[in-house]
Amino acid sequence: MASYDLSQPISDGMPVYPGDPPVGLKQLATVETDGYAQTSLGIDSHTGTHIDAPAHMITGGRRLDEFPVETFRFTARRVDCTRLAPRSEIGPDALAADFDGDGLDLLVVETGWDDYWGTTHYFEHPFLNTGAADWLADRGLHLGIDAPNVDPTPTEHAAAEPTGYPVHQRLLGDGRLLLENLRGLSRLPECFELHAYPLSIHGEGDGAPVRAVAVVDDQ
Repeated sequence: MASYDLSQPISDGMPVYPGDPPVGLKQLATVETDGYAQTSLGIDSHTGTHIDAPAHMITGGRRLDEFPVETFRFTARRVDCTRLAPRSEIGPDALAADFDGDGLDLLVVETGWDDYWGTTHYFEHPFLNTGAADWLADRGLHLGIDAPNVDPTPTEHAAAEPTGYPVHQRLLGDGRLLLENLRGLSRLPECFELHAYPLSIHGEGDGAPVRAVAVVDDQ
């Protein structure tokens, strides 16, 4: 078996969703001065590669700590949605091509937008439309993407696009989980196992950073 890290590293001043607080890492102690090293991490629950729980946008929705831990070990399929123009819509036809849902619980949409991590162009990513969200909900599938948002991210280049978070609302309202800011999906086969365990945040689990790791058969 081979493992691939699909997580964006957490670092001081790393990209965050527009309007979110910046990430701050502060050295509290060093081995040379204090005999041990210690660092303060200033992050929010949707920093970097993270998972959204229904409680993120749904009143009374399940928190991450209300899901069994085995929920976060997904049988996944990668869908190639690369070569799209900025701010393109991804509809159900793109997800349904050659679809075989037997045993799947997560669909991972590869846009290739992780190549733009750290630039303003990262926020001009393709996004899913409500038809795609309905298609996923009808099949009981969770969703992952290598972009900051499954919905369009507001920027100065936004045009006649949905406002708010309709895909979030549809899928989280159906009890699904969302993984955002994945990276390196092109290395993977079409089907793989994805482990994405969130930080254990009791009572406030609207979302959490994850170490997302793909496990594939290396034969």
